[in-house]
Amino acid sequence: MALTAGRNTVEVQDGKTLVLPVKANAKIFEGSLVVLDATGYAVPGSTAEGLKAAGRAEEFVDNTGGADGAKTVRVRRGVFKWNNDNANPVTEADLMKDCYIKDDETVTMLAVGTSVAGKVIRLDNGEVIVETL
Repeated sequence: MALTAGRNTVEVQDGKTLVLPVKANAKIFEGSLVVLDATGYAVPGSTAEGLKAAGRAEEFVDNTGGADGAKTVRVRRGVFKWNNDNANPVTEADLMKDCYIKDDETVTMLAVGTSVAGKVIRLDNGEVIVETL
């Protein structure tokens, strides 16, 4: 049923910081590119299809020996600087295009077998400024 009067819609978090359950046996380093796998658990970015970019890890979490979701990781969404892939680099011609995840610190323009990291905002001394989608 649609509103017929104003409503106090409570903000439960700022929308930029997420707390995500970590996949069993995953180790996530602070500052790394974090993704959600097909089962909805946080793992480090890697070359694979079907991953959803979440953002940058705000802390180190080691769930080695733990079950899925036994630990959580704080992840920040936003615009971050990542390494540029030497083999399939992001160039100035790729501004405002999607770039893709190579690993937990590197983006690439190779779309085959990879997942979207975000939008290319600019290049900075060979590194890539990417907005997490």
